[in-house]
This record gives sequence, structure tokens and C-alpha cells, in this order.
Amino acid sequence: MTDDAPTHEAPAIFNSKTRPQSADDEISNFGKVNYLEVTRHQHDQRLDNFLLNRLKGLPKPHIYKMIRSDEIRVNNKRCKAHDRVQREDVVRIAPVVLATREKPIISTEFAKSLLARVVYEDDGMLVLNKPSGIAVHGGSGLDFGVIEAMREVTGKKYLELVHRIDKDTSGLLMISKKRSALKVLQQHLVDRTIQKHYLCIAKGQPALNEQRIDAPLLRYTLASGERRVKVDTQDTQSKESQTDIIVHGRFMLAAQPVSLIEAKPLTGRTHQIRVHLAHIGHAILGDDKYNVHDKSGVHRLCLHAWRLDIPGYETITAPLPDEMADWLPEDIKQPE
Repeated sequence: MTDDAPTHEAPAIFNSKTRPQSADDEISNFGKVNYLEVTRHQHDQRLDNFLLNRLKGLPKPHIYKMIRSDEIRVNNKRCKAHDRVQREDVVRIAPVVLATREKPIISTEFAKSLLARVVYEDDGMLVLNKPSGIAVHGGSGLDFGVIEAMREVTGKKYLELVHRIDKDTSGLLMISKKRSALKVLQQHLVDRTIQKHYLCIAKGQPALNEQRIDAPLLRYTLASGERRVKVDTQDTQSKESQTDIIVHGRFMLAAQPVSLIEAKPLTGRTHQIRVHLAHIGHAILGDDKYNVHDKSGVHRLCLHAWRLDIPGYETITAPLPDEMADWLPEDIKQPE
């Protein structure tokens, strides 16, 4: 935390006309300065995530620009995106010049289909079997993502993503219903005590049935502004990354040798499984970023978040979606 990071005592800077509103309530007028008081529901949340949830529809780069430009202050102090807000902190948001979107309109059919994909729910968490092609949150040109849609269709004021999976990846997505559950689950992720298992169909046929890919990953940006990840053993900014893989079957698809592979990321880097498999010569089918010369003819990223092992919970699974399962020959079964 820097010297000018937020303190955790809200200063007395308000008169009766400028009392902060609760951060639980939606902002009604983005054209004026807004003061939001952090509640227990946002306690210890990163500032950028706090703002993304309050300024729905505003592109993420614009929010980061507001923070850098001192248009966002916490307890009347400068702040950084990674700072964490605390209960009773007061967040000042300058007038938002960029037009914001209205609340997303969720069709009845889509709402029903999304709710039908909840594979686990208790008082603190629900787990959704996310379809491929839907982002987990809105922004960057998207009206809404899974989290905005779930808030809208359930009417729940507090729902937060525990983690993220790529837009084109299908499968298990954890969503917290309580701040306390979010903190416990995210601590499990930090401690690496939650094991995620993915199933994918990749090009080629690895010689080994089991292996660990240990290759550091570096995030970088293309000239177009698009973010990518690569294996880089030289750059000091690279982050250590490991993925265990198990081959569950080898077969032919569109006259090309392919494999059904289980991938278990031991670290949680962006695009980790996709980049690691491409690095060893077995890129995932349908991957338009890391398998650009794909000749399989498939029309989706063949990566599915299949299983979650969470301390204190029974194992949670979601079988392969039909569009992936249908490509498996009869003699190859997906693991249970």
C-alpha cells in the first residue's frame, strides 16, 4: 500500500447535502460527483472491481484512466486500482463523461436457460455451468456478461464472481452470494487448495499419458491493443506457471490426430492452459489466438471447465457440452 493509499477512517467532509449514498444502491446520476460509502458487501474488495460493479457498462480501460487521472478518490486520497476498499470508506467518483449503458435487457428464454445451468447452490455460493461464447462480465463492447445477467434474473443485490474463465471456455464458474463466502473461496484460490480440472480436445497425440508443463508465462499487448500471453523464460516479469495434463484418449478428427486431455492448472495465469498446450505442440482445437492454423473445422474453443475440488464441498462436475462430446468416438469416454 502506498503512502497516499486510502486510510480506513472516512473523513468528515460531508454536510447534510453531500452525504454519501450506500454503495449497495445504484447510481442514479452519472453526470455529477458521486460519493459512495462502502458497506460490508464490498469490504476488502479491490477498487477496480468495486468500480466495475458500480459503473456498469463503462469500459474497463476508461475506469483505469479515471483512477490514474485522480477522478477517483478514497477518503479524499489518491488511490490505485489494486487498493482494497474497507467498510465505511467513502469513494468519490467524478462525473462520468462517457455515456453509460442502461440496465441490460435479459430475455425470458435466456434467463430460464441460465438459471437451468446452476449445478450447485447453497447459502454462500452457486456454481454455474457457463456456455461457451458468453463473457463472465460486461465491458469492452459487451452489454452484459454472466454476472450482470445473474444479478438481473435472480434479483439478488449481492452476487460476485469468485474467479473468471475465458468467454469462449465453457463450464464451471463459481459465484458468491455472500461477502464472507467470497473471502473464504478466494483465499482457497490464493492458497491453491481449490483444484480445477479442465477437459479439452487438442491437436496431435502426446507421447506421454501424464506430464507436467512447467513454463513461465508473460502477458503482453499486440499493436492492435489486444492482450496475449506467451512462454518467456528470460523476461523478469514472467510468472512461474505449472499445468498437469492427463491424456484420456487419442483419436482422429477431420483426418487429423487429436487427443482428449485433462488439464489441471497448478497456478492461475491468464490463458494458462491454452498457452501451455500450444507450447508443447498440442494447441487446443478452435483456439483463434494460439492455434491460428487450426484445420480441424471446429467452431468453438474446445476447452471446458469440468470439475472443481473445493475443501469442505463434495466434488462438483459438469459433463462435456454436446458439441464437444459428439466428437468423441464410442471407445473414448469422458472421465466421470
